[in-house]
Amino acid sequence: MVNEFADIFTLSISLRDVVMNLLVALFCGTIISTLYRYTYKGLNYSASFAVSIIMLTMITSIVIMVIGNNLARAFGMVGAMSIIRFRTAVKDAADIMFIFFALTIGLAAGVKMYAVAIFGTLFISLVFLIISRFDFGLAKRREYLLQVLIDAEDVSEGQIDEVIKKYCNRFKLVNVKALGESENELMEYSYHVFLKSEENGNRLIRELKKMLDVRNVNLFFDEN
Repeated sequence: MVNEFADIFTLSISLRDVVMNLLVALFCGTIISTLYRYTYKGLNYSASFAVSIIMLTMITSIVIMVIGNNLARAFGMVGAMSIIRFRTAVKDAADIMFIFFALTIGLAAGVKMYAVAIFGTLFISLVFLIISRFDFGLAKRREYLLQVLIDAEDVSEGQIDEVIKKYCNRFKLVNVKALGESENELMEYSYHVFLKSEENGNRLIRELKKMLDVRNVNLFFDEN
């Protein structure tokens, strides 16, 4: 009974194994972090998150080494980790994927499954690169929101429609708003537009801005 109790606090792993596990976790975590930096397409890139991916992979490998095949350590680790409260909300589904990616590879490295960790990292990274390269999952025709600011005295909605027809397959006026209460107030027209091609976005903006009564043009796209 005494020996069994003592086994709870004894690690049956050599220093060489610890170093190898951490090196494999570091190698794989660096690849995952590089993949995150290379494929990130959002607006708020976080350098700390990229570094955290590497550290998370290594920390996970340490956690699984500490737990080993000891049930008592596993319950103790769960109890200790339950104290931690994470207040940072993960908004992007891709970020959640990278977190689970790092956790899984860290687990594989921690149990000395080096082939699984390295091959899994390389293979999943390659698949994700291909998916990102070809924008898999995105709609073939993207719907944009076009906002045009026009002088109220010189409204030329018909001319604007002609320009939009030139670069869009179809469009729809969804909102008209007056800005200001003076004589020189502005009118804001909002359209849902479907561009004929991605390159037409810049061309549409440039041609609309050439019109004398157009003050400003904005083109928005929301993947959600």
